[in-house]
This record gives sequence, structure tokens and C-alpha cells, in this order.
Amino acid sequence: MSRELTYQIATLRDLGGVIQMAARMAGRGLEAGPVELVLRRPTEIRSLSQNRKLWPMLSDVAEQQQLVIDGVPEWAAPEDWKEVFTHSLRKHQRMAKGIDGGVVLLGARTSRMKKKEFSDLIELIYAYGAANDVQWSEKALAVFDTYREAA
Repeated sequence: MSRELTYQIATLRDLGGVIQMAARMAGRGLEAGPVELVLRRPTEIRSLSQNRKLWPMLSDVAEQQQLVIDGVPEWAAPEDWKEVFTHSLRKHQRMAKGIDGGVVLLGARTSRMKKKEFSDLIELIYAYGAANDVQWSEKALAVFDTYREAA
């Protein structure tokens, strides 16, 4: 087996079917070697208030700060800044050689972030803003008040 599967069990009624499926899949996987089965409580995924907070902040940074791309400072889209901040959270960036010979960074997706990691991303953007004199827009500040109340 080369992939990880996750099933969430919310009731006792769900338990039997998931255990049977896990046993079948583990049996098939054992043909290729040992299989690991993990049981844990689910972690909280990012909140809607966190999602609403991210884009006004990224827009403010993109409007006020230039990003050095290919050695040249230039104005970049909020999506580009999102990539920069998201990869900054990782202790190790995975890189692959692109089909055209360029470099591709792998694996940094906010859609896969848990609540704590997404909160760290927002704090990182605030820290960058404070260090670089970013003036937060009314929209970013309004969402911040909502975010702070929800946290």
C-alpha cells in the first residue's frame, strides 16, 4: 500500500464497517510487507473566520510590499504572497525538478492545514506586516476583530 487513508468514525454504528474495511485493506497490504494502523482523535480543521482573515491580509501585503522574484523586486499577486508565507511555515521545503528544468516547490497547501497551523500562518503574516510597516486595511482589521472573538 502506498497511500494513507483516513476514515472518521462518529458513532458506534459506523465502527463495524470501518473496521471490516480496514481489515480487508490491511490484509491486501500485508502481501507487500508490514502495514501500520493508526487510531487517533481528529484534529480541528481551520475555521471559517480564519479563511475570511487570510485574503484581506494577503491583499494588504501585496498592495504595499514587493516580492523579490528571479532576483528582481516586483509587485506580486496575493496568491504569490500566500505561497511565500505558507512555505515559510515549513521547516523543510520539498523541491522537484519541473518538466521544463525549473524548480517546483511541493506540498504547502492551506486547504490541508489544521486550526493551529493556520493560526500560525496568520501570526506569521502579522509579524511580517509589523516588521515591514504594512498598514492593515479596514477589511483586514474588521475580520481580525471577528477572528479574535472566535479564537
